[in-house]
Amino acid sequence: MGIAELLQGVDGSGEFGVWLGRLDGVPVFEHEAERPHYSASTMKLPVAMAMMRKVESGELALDQPVTVHNDFASAGSGRFAVNADEDEAPATWEKLGAEVPLGWLATEMITRSSNLATDLVLEQVGIPAAHTALSEATLPSSPSPASKIQRGIDDGPAQRAGISNLMSPAGLAGVLVAVGNQKGASGDYLRDLLAGNQWNGEIPALLPSGTRVEHKNGWDTRIRHDGGIMRPDDADPFVLVVCTTSDLPDVDAQKLIAGIALEGWNNRHDLGAVR
Repeated sequence: MGIAELLQGVDGSGEFGVWLGRLDGVPVFEHEAERPHYSASTMKLPVAMAMMRKVESGELALDQPVTVHNDFASAGSGRFAVNADEDEAPATWEKLGAEVPLGWLATEMITRSSNLATDLVLEQVGIPAAHTALSEATLPSSPSPASKIQRGIDDGPAQRAGISNLMSPAGLAGVLVAVGNQKGASGDYLRDLLAGNQWNGEIPALLPSGTRVEHKNGWDTRIRHDGGIMRPDDADPFVLVVCTTSDLPDVDAQKLIAGIALEGWNNRHDLGAVR
C-alpha cells in the first residue's frame, strides 16, 4: 500500500500533510506539504537550533546555570505559567527552584519533550531567534513558507490573542535538512539530541530495531506530527515529515505516520518509486 493510498484511507477525517525527500532537500513525495498546522512540540527543534547558534557565538553556554521557574512573560500581554498536568516530562518539575545547566534543559526539551524546559530554554534564546532559525531553514522548493514561532508553550494570553506557532511539513523538513547537514560539534549535538527522543510511537515504530532516527514529534488535541531523518545502514539517509490535524483517534494517527514511514523505508533504495 503506497503513501497516497494510506492518505486516501483517512480522506475526510481532517488535514494531512507529508514531505518525503532526500537529505539534500529535494522532495520525492509531497501531499499538502505547504499547509500549516499548529506546531505543537515540533517548534522545539528550531528553539534548540537557535540555542546552539548562541552557544557558538558565545552568548550562551551549555553549562550555564538556569533557575527552574514557572512564570513567563507572554508574547501577548501579562504573564503565563506552564500547565503541569499537560507536561509529560516530570524531571524538570522536580527541579523547581533549583539551578540546572542549560544543556540539561535542552535534553529534556527534545528527548522528553518537556514543556517547562522548552519555555526556560526559549526564555534564554528569545522568540525572534527561534523564528529566525526556522525561517532561514526554508527549503528552496517551498514557495510560500508559513511556519512561525511566535510564543512559548502554554502562553494562554498570546493564544487568546490569536498568536500561535505554526508548522508545515515542508517547514519542518527544511529544519531537518539544515540539522542533517550542519557541520561541526553543534550539528552532532543536535542530531544526537533528536536520536535520543524517548517518544517513538510514530516514525520509528515499524522500522527495524536499532535503526537510527533523528526525529522530533508533537501532539495535542487533534494534533499528531512527526518529522525525522532516517539513517539506514544500507542506503542514503532521507527525511520524512507527516503532520496530522484530524478527528482520528490518536493511536490511529500514530499508526498512519508509522505506516507512511514504513513505506518510505521499504523504498529506501529508490525513493523516487514512492507513490
